[in-house]
Amino acid sequence: AGCEAALASARLGMKTLLFSISLECIANMPCNPHIGGTSKGHLVREIDALGGEMGRNADKSLLQIKMLNSAKGPAVRALRAQADKITYPKNMIETLNNTPNLEILEALVEDLIVENNTIKGIKLEDGTEMYSDAVILTTGTYLKADILIGDTRTRQGPHGEKPSNHLSEKLKEYGFNIIRLKTGTPQRIEKSSIDYSKTKVEYGDDKYWTFSFDNEIYYDKDKQIPCHLIYTQPETHEIIRENLNKSSMYGGLDDIKGVGPRYCPSIEDKVVRFADKERHQLFLEPESIYFDDIYIQGFSTSMPKDVQERMVHSLPGLQNAIINKYAYAIEYDAIDSKQLKQSLETKVIENLFTAGQINGTSGYEEAACQGLIAGINASLKLEGKEPLVLKRNEAYIGVLIDDLVTKGIIDPYRLLTSRAEYRLLLRHDNADMRLRDYGYQVGLVNQERYDKFENKKKDIEELTEYLKNIKLTPKSETNEYLKSIDLPELKDGISLYNFIKRPEVKIETLTKYIEKEYSNEILEQVEINIKYEGYIKKALEEANKMVDLDNKKIPEDINYDKIHNLASEAKQKLNQIRPTSIGQALRISGVNPADISLLMVYIKKEYFYEQR
Repeated sequence: AGCEAALASARLGMKTLLFSISLECIANMPCNPHIGGTSKGHLVREIDALGGEMGRNADKSLLQIKMLNSAKGPAVRALRAQADKITYPKNMIETLNNTPNLEILEALVEDLIVENNTIKGIKLEDGTEMYSDAVILTTGTYLKADILIGDTRTRQGPHGEKPSNHLSEKLKEYGFNIIRLKTGTPQRIEKSSIDYSKTKVEYGDDKYWTFSFDNEIYYDKDKQIPCHLIYTQPETHEIIRENLNKSSMYGGLDDIKGVGPRYCPSIEDKVVRFADKERHQLFLEPESIYFDDIYIQGFSTSMPKDVQERMVHSLPGLQNAIINKYAYAIEYDAIDSKQLKQSLETKVIENLFTAGQINGTSGYEEAACQGLIAGINASLKLEGKEPLVLKRNEAYIGVLIDDLVTKGIIDPYRLLTSRAEYRLLLRHDNADMRLRDYGYQVGLVNQERYDKFENKKKDIEELTEYLKNIKLTPKSETNEYLKSIDLPELKDGISLYNFIKRPEVKIETLTKYIEKEYSNEILEQVEINIKYEGYIKKALEEANKMVDLDNKKIPEDINYDKIHNLASEAKQKLNQIRPTSIGQALRISGVNPADISLLMVYIKKEYFYEQR
C-alpha cells in the first residue's frame, strides 16, 4: 500500500516522502510470497491498467506462474505467481529510489499534526515535526502488533521489528473507531529435509504469462521452480484436537480480541469448523532462490512450538522436516472502514487518507490497490480535482472499496469473485479495456503505453468486423479441415463470427481463415466477446441500472432524522455512513428498499423545498 501510494503521488508531480519503521520492511512479504490468485490476480491487472507498479514488479520477480481456473469460464480465470521473497522487495525499492519527487526516510511516525480537523503533517518518535498538505497512512499489521504463539504474547512486528505502539491511540483520540484484527502465517521448512517422493509436484504453466499489459517476459517457462501438493492426515487432526487449548486462539491466551480472517483460517479453525473433512490440502511453496525456506501454504497456526513440531512431522514427506521458522498469529489495530469516503480520504480528518490493513483488509493485492487509489486521490484533492471513484461494474477495486466504506468489516476482508455482481464484465483479460483510460486521464499511464493500448483496441474492433464479414461455406476443402480438428462439417454457409459462438469452436484453430496475424491476447479478447455476447449484454443492462442509482446523488447536509417513517436502523446506518448516492445507500446492510423509497421522496419533495 505504501509503495503504490508513494509512487502514484510522486509520479503525479507531488513532492512525496515515504516513511518506514525499517527500510527492510519496504515491499516486504511477511506471509506467502505469492502475487495474484482468484480475484487477487484481477486486482494486480487492474493496478497495472491504472499505471501502478505491482504487476510489473511481480513479472520481474516470479519463480513460477500459472493461470488458475483455466478450464472454467473467463470470469473466474486469474493469474497466480510465486514471487521471490528477496527479488520482489529489491526491485520495488530500486523503483522507489529511481522515482523523481520521492524520498524515503527510516523513522517511526507516532502522531499526526491536525488543525481544525485538517491534516497538517506528522510527528516522529523523536519529536520531529514534518509538515505536508496530505498524509496517507499505510500501517500494515504494525499498529500495536502482537506476535502470538501458544500462551506467549510478544509486542513486535512480523519479523521482530519494533511496532507502532502509540499511533492507534492517537487516532482514537482524533475520533477514529479502533478495531482489533488477527492474521497468521505458517512454518518455514528447510528444503533439504523434505521427502519429495511423498508429494505431488505442481508445475507452472508451459505458456508465457504476464501480469502487466506491457507483456515483457523476464523468465524462462522451462526453468520455473515447482510447488508440491500434500494433505493433512488423521494424525494431524488428532494432534490439533488434543492441543486446542494450547493454541493462542483456543485458550492459550485469554485476552485475544482480534478477529481472524474468515477466508484464510488457521489449520485449527479448519479442523474445528470443518470437522467432517477428512483432510485439507497444503502446498509446499518456495520462497526464494537465495535461501532454502519452503512455505507450507494452508498450515498457519498459533500452537506452541513443540506442538507445531508434531503437527509438521505428521505430514507426508515432512516426517524429518527441520523448521527454520515457526508459525505465529499476529494481532493488530485497524480503523473502522465506514469512517472513510469512497476516495479513501477519512471522514474524520480532511486530507488524511488510509490504505491497506489499517482499513481492515488482508493480502498484498488488496493493500496495493488501495494504496494506488489513495495516492491518486490525495494528489487530485490537492489539485482541486474530483476523486477517482471506480464503480462496482468497472473494477474489482471498486467492489473492494465500496464494500469497505459501505458495509464495513468484522474480520480481515479478502476479495472474492463472488463479491462482484458483474463478474463477467470484470474479467482478468479486459482490465485494460476497463481502466486504462482512467490511468491515462489521471496521468499515470504515459503516451507510449496508451498508444499501445489504442492499437490493441483498434485490432480488436478490426478483427471483430472481419469475422462478421467472412463466411465459411460447405466446400469439401473446408469440411475436410473441420473434420481434421474434430469439428462437425458444415451444411450451410456461416460467418466466422457466428461459427465461433459455438462452444466447441476455438478461434485459434481458425486463424488460417484470417488474413492478418493477431496476437493471442487479441484472439482471446475477441473470442470471449463473441461467445459471451448475450451474457455480457445482459450484465451491462443490469450494471447500467445500478449506475443510474449511483448517479442519483444524496445532498451532503441531509438530515435523516427529518424523514418521517424511516426505520430507526436505517436512520442510524445512514447517519453513520453518510452515503453519497442512492445506489450506495441501497447497499448498506439494514437499509431496505422501503427506506430508499422514503428517502427518494423526501429528497425530491421536501429537502429542496426546505433549502428554498
